[in-house]
Amino acid sequence: MGDLALDLQSRLLRVLQNGEFERVGSSQTRRVDVRLITATHRDLDALVREGGFRTDLDYRLSVFPIVLPPLRDRREDIPELVWFFVARHQRRMGRRIERVSRATMNALQRYDWPGNVRELQNVIERAMIVSTGEELRINETFSSGRQATGRAADRTLASVERTHLEAVLDECGWLINGPGHAAERLDLHPNTLRFRMKKLGIARPRKSGPSKSS
Repeated sequence: MGDLALDLQSRLLRVLQNGEFERVGSSQTRRVDVRLITATHRDLDALVREGGFRTDLDYRLSVFPIVLPPLRDRREDIPELVWFFVARHQRRMGRRIERVSRATMNALQRYDWPGNVRELQNVIERAMIVSTGEELRINETFSSGRQATGRAADRTLASVERTHLEAVLDECGWLINGPGHAAERLDLHPNTLRFRMKKLGIARPRKSGPSKSS
């Protein structure tokens, strides 16, 4: 609603005031009896002061305002939201997460979440991709009041998964099958791991041999 152009605001106001409108290309007036529910992420009071939103339309819409505080102002909701997103994603991923450590949950609750609930959802989904076993592990650094910077802020889900798989493979000497090797450590079937490696473009680095002197 806060992004609505001024000319559209005046048309909407006319509909709310008179209960009438005309379809585009028609001269016939139609009457409507509606109740309008709107939402915005913008500060309408500030927009009104700046001239970006009509005062009279703001009054019309503010019959019963509900203000939803940002996630940083309701940190007590974070544990419940974490488990909600875990339950949603594990069904789709075929995963089973049973534990979130107190240190991890504390880190999530200390972070200021400039992207609000959507950012939290993305962090949990990334964590479920790279976590092995039944404990959710967050491989990100959170600091209160600041967004992640540098490469950590720009990483896609694919790049996070690629980095994690490469690290595990390197620790296992790039051995996929067998006890204690990459597939077992990642809790994946070897063929599934090979498929993920191919899809992400992961290949074992070639060892450079000793240089020959003439």
